[in-house]
Amino acid sequence: MDAVPLIIAAVVVLLVIVIAVKTILLIPQATSAVIERLGRFRTVAEPGLNFLVPFLDRVRAKIDLREQVVSFPPQPVITQDNLTVSIDTVVYFQVTDSRSAVYEISNYILGVEQLTSTTLRNVVGGMSLEETLTSRDQINTQLRGVLDQETSRWGIRVARVELKAIDPPPSIQDSMEKQMRADREKRAMILNAEGERESAIKTAEGSKQAAILSAEGAKQAAILSAEGERQSSILRSQGERASRYLRAQGQAKSIEKVFAAVKRGKPTPELLAYQYLQTLPEMAQGDANKVWVVPSDFNKSLEGFARMLGAPDEQGVFRYEPPEEEPPETAPEQDEESIASWFDISTSPEVAEAVRAAEAVARKEVPDMGSLGGGRSSAPSPTSPTAAQSATSSGTTEESESSAATELSRQDSESGRPS
Repeated sequence: MDAVPLIIAAVVVLLVIVIAVKTILLIPQATSAVIERLGRFRTVAEPGLNFLVPFLDRVRAKIDLREQVVSFPPQPVITQDNLTVSIDTVVYFQVTDSRSAVYEISNYILGVEQLTSTTLRNVVGGMSLEETLTSRDQINTQLRGVLDQETSRWGIRVARVELKAIDPPPSIQDSMEKQMRADREKRAMILNAEGERESAIKTAEGSKQAAILSAEGAKQAAILSAEGERQSSILRSQGERASRYLRAQGQAKSIEKVFAAVKRGKPTPELLAYQYLQTLPEMAQGDANKVWVVPSDFNKSLEGFARMLGAPDEQGVFRYEPPEEEPPETAPEQDEESIASWFDISTSPEVAEAVRAAEAVARKEVPDMGSLGGGRSSAPSPTSPTAAQSATSSGTTEESESSAATELSRQDSESGRPS
C-alpha cells in the first residue's frame, strides 16, 4: 500500500519533465524554426527562448539563415558551335524567408542545382567556345540574374554564381595547346627578328658614323698635309730666292772689293799681263778646257785696259790716278728694306687661321650615337689617327719653317751678310 503513492509521484514528476521539454524551445543564432500547431503553420521561431503548447505545437523544420555555398558537379553543356564543354559551378545563396523555403519547395538546394544547370545550358548555348572561355563575367552575371529572379518565390536570395572550371573536350584542348605553342613560337620569332633588325640597324649606324668620321679625318689630314706642303714649298722657294740674292750680293761685294783693290794698287800693263798669265793655267785645269789661245794683240789689249784705269806718266806709261774725291760706293745693303719680306718666314694670318680651324674641326668631339634608339660611335680622342695626322702635318710645317730659318742663317754666315 505504501508503494502506490511513490509510483504516482514518480509519474507526475516524469509528466512535468515531459511537459517542460515540450514547452521550452531554444533556437541558436542565425537559425529559425517553422512552428506548426495541429498540422498548420503557426509561426517562425526567432533565435532565443521560445515556448510551445505541449502536444499541440511542433517544430516542422529548422532553417540555417547564413549564406550557404553549394558546389555542383560538372555539367556537360553544348556551345553554339556544337562543342561539348564541362562546366563546374558554385552558387552562393541565403534563405531570407523560412516559411517559403519550407512550404514553396520540398528541397530548395536541389531546386537551385537544377535551375542552375538549365540556366547554364541556355546561356552557354548562345555562345561559341571562344566566347565561353573569354566571357566568364558575362555568364556569371546572367546566371545570377536568372537564379535570383526564379528563387525569390522560394524565399532564397542568390548572392553570386561563379564558374569554377570550363573544360573543353580533349581534342579541343590538344588543338588549343598546339595553337598556344604556335603563337608563342611566332611571338618568339617576331621578337628575335625585331632584335636582329635593331641590331643590324645599330651596327649599320655605327659603321656609317665610323665611315663619316674616317672620311672627315682623312679630309682634315689631307687639308693639313696640303697646307704643310704648300708652306714648305713657299718657305723653300723663299729660302732659295734669299740664297740666290745673298750669293749675288756676296759676288757683287767681292767684285767691288777686287775692283777697288785694283784701283788702289795702280796696276801697270806689265802687272796685268803677269796676272793674266798666272790665271791662264787655272783656266786650263777644267775638264772642258782643252785649248786656250793667247791673242796676238795681247799687249794692245793690256794697254787699252790700262788707259781705262789711268793716264800716261813722264815715261809714257799709263798709271792709275785716283780721283780727288772717291765716288760713293754702291751699298747692296741699301735695298734690304725692299727685299725684307723675302726673309720673313712667319706664316700669314689667313693661313694660320685656316690651319687652326682645320685642327679645331679635327679635334672636335663627336657626340655618342644610343638615341639613334642605344648605341654607338664616339669622337676621335686626342690620340686618334685624325689628331695624329693633324699633329704630324702641323709638325711638318713647323719643321719646314725651322729648316728654312736655319738655312737662311747659314747662308748669311757664309756670305758675310750682316745680321
